Amino acid sequence: MAGQTRFEEFVMPHLDAGYNLARWLTRNSDDAEDVMQEACLRALKYIGTLVGNDARAWFLTVIRNTFYDWCKRNRPAQLDPVDESVIEELVDERRVDPEQAALHSAESRLLADAIAQLPLAFRETLILRELEDLSYKEIARITGVPVGTVMSRIARARSLLQRSVLAQAIRGEPQEVQHELR
Repeated sequence: MAGQTRFEEFVMPHLDAGYNLARWLTRNSDDAEDVMQEACLRALKYIGTLVGNDARAWFLTVIRNTFYDWCKRNRPAQLDPVDESVIEELVDERRVDPEQAALHSAESRLLADAIAQLPLAFRETLILRELEDLSYKEIARITGVPVGTVMSRIARARSLLQRSVLAQAIRGEPQEVQHELR
């Protein structure tokens, strides 16, 4: 019973944040619910490993790890590693004026579509920073990468978003960032 009480006290307040992360990672509400259900079962089972008061970061780590396990079973192609040198070239080749990007990013649906098209590593890092307001250090702990990599991924994600939103606004149609990487 103590595990259930700890779960209710430490994890339940972060269910919305967990669902938000799962939704952005899966890009589908039904799949996000599946990931959440499995993650909650894991969190309940392993609540004893929670040390200190950082339950939010701990639970988001559980969500992230559950998503990757779910993805291996359901969408293995989505887990292709990101070739960061290709993304670097894309970012360098297509710089856009920040003013133009700001003018065209007013449509929230346009932005949501662009975020959904980001490569997984960039999407999860950006969501943890911008929507969940986690520090670089917390994100590094959750994702298991150095702080410098977190900073780099956020910068590249922002640049890709800026370019994608501008391209969508100009063309009036979605531009899939992932297809450009292949």
